[in-house]
Amino acid sequence: MSEASLNVLAVVGSMQRDSVTRVVVRHVAQQLQSVGCTVDVLDFEREPIALYNPDTTRDLPGYAELQARVHRADVIILGSPDYHGGTSGAMKNFLDHFWHEFAGKLFATIVSSHEKGLTVMDQLRTVARQCYAWSLPYGVSLTEHVDVKDGQIVSDALQQRLAMLIRDLRVYGELLARQRRADLAATGPGFLARHRK
Repeated sequence: MSEASLNVLAVVGSMQRDSVTRVVVRHVAQQLQSVGCTVDVLDFEREPIALYNPDTTRDLPGYAELQARVHRADVIILGSPDYHGGTSGAMKNFLDHFWHEFAGKLFATIVSSHEKGLTVMDQLRTVARQCYAWSLPYGVSLTEHVDVKDGQIVSDALQQRLAMLIRDLRVYGELLARQRRADLAATGPGFLARHRK
């Protein structure tokens, strides 16, 4: 590990109590913790957030704390079910709340879908790009009753894909976090210059 622990925000974008997205995101969070990362799980079923309203959201109770959690993260994992080819409303609502806090960070996507979740992954990567964040060039998709049953990951292929994701999040997350810190502390040009204090 690098001199600073990698801070990961793992977002569960499902409101369903028995969500397979939650199972997989929590598995990834536990594995990252076991290798020394600091992981914060934001689960909307347990921590719902108000519908984004640009006129009032920043004044609501709890907003400053949520903003601090997002700001602290070096890596953001976005786990969402595929709803009609799109991300969940809960995930979209979360993403609407922030942009400045995402800049220069690494995003990863995990999508529960019966259709591979490609459009959802593309939507999440588009948000990352529009907010000046980086994203892994691949995502992980899973299917209920095939990859996850009774709250357990049962697919060897999914386990292997998640191991790759965990490795890549650590390696590239640390590289980008280190460079992000250097760029924010620097005075020269770069896309993070507008985010310096």
